[in-house]
Amino acid sequence: MHTLIKFVGQYFVLLSVVIVALYWLRAKTSIKISLAWQLVAGGVLALVLSAIGSRLFYDTRPFVTHHLTPIIAHAADNGFPSDHALFTSFLAFTMLLYSKRTAIVLFVIALLVSWARVAAHIHSPIDIVGSFVFAGVAVLVVRVATKWWRGRKTTSTWRSAG
Repeated sequence: MHTLIKFVGQYFVLLSVVIVALYWLRAKTSIKISLAWQLVAGGVLALVLSAIGSRLFYDTRPFVTHHLTPIIAHAADNGFPSDHALFTSFLAFTMLLYSKRTAIVLFVIALLVSWARVAAHIHSPIDIVGSFVFAGVAVLVVRVATKWWRGRKTTSTWRSAG
């Protein structure tokens, strides 16, 4: 079981990346541009939210609190939020804007990675929940801001034409 936890907790992240990359490669040019923008802008915002969150809340890693040896070797630093859960859930939330089927697969991967990180005693559930919240907020904010920006440009073009 330890081998499975280690494998899922460390390497399933790559599976998420491959799935998003394959989707991007097969997409139309307009989707590629939109998806790339959402990934870059949303990714930066998710990292900023994560950095702020880690400074506002400290969660001692479970292996430290419970005096255990973690299944996945890790430093005894702040566990909040989980970078792995942030990244995998961010990809899933982003793909929800483009393909529900792909997003569902990515959410399953994100949950498996998160489960493995908790089972390995390097994260607690609050670390995972925080990561999912930060990722979801980042995707939502970028999506709303992008729609607002596009609408603003269309409205200003329409007004100046009249």
